[in-house]
Amino acid sequence: MTTQTDQTEITALVDRFFRALDAREFTPGWADGFLTPDARMKTPLGTAEGAAAVRATEEALGRYDRTQHLASGVVADTDEGTDGAAGTARASWNALMVHVHHDATLFQVGGVFEAELTRTGDGWRFARMAVRAVWTQGRPPAGVARTPARQPSAPRVG
Repeated sequence: MTTQTDQTEITALVDRFFRALDAREFTPGWADGFLTPDARMKTPLGTAEGAAAVRATEEALGRYDRTQHLASGVVADTDEGTDGAAGTARASWNALMVHVHHDATLFQVGGVFEAELTRTGDGWRFARMAVRAVWTQGRPPAGVARTPARQPSAPRVG
């Protein structure tokens, strides 16, 4: 069973991670407060593990002058079979991004964030993370495929 403390700590970890992306204070070891040493990250730019995942995050954000990432609706669960030492998180996210070249249009993207977490001696850390874009608006950076717009489906009746 997920305790209120676990929910609060995992939600805070998600919030701090997204804020860290925007603050861009990538000092050595910055990701230690978020990721396990063998963490695997899957983003629209690709998949990376460990230190490479950290570098990939830093490089991806370097394509933008400024960003604002917002996560909401975090749902956290812990795995009872591991005595609460493992868990999952899911959230919706949106990001506004200003390209380095100011004459470029604003890029907006939103999607789903999913993670597997491990409880360490220093608190919860992401062991696996997937950031999936559901929609985009504007020109994405090189290497990112545009996500086609989806038409809302009609409500089902009966």
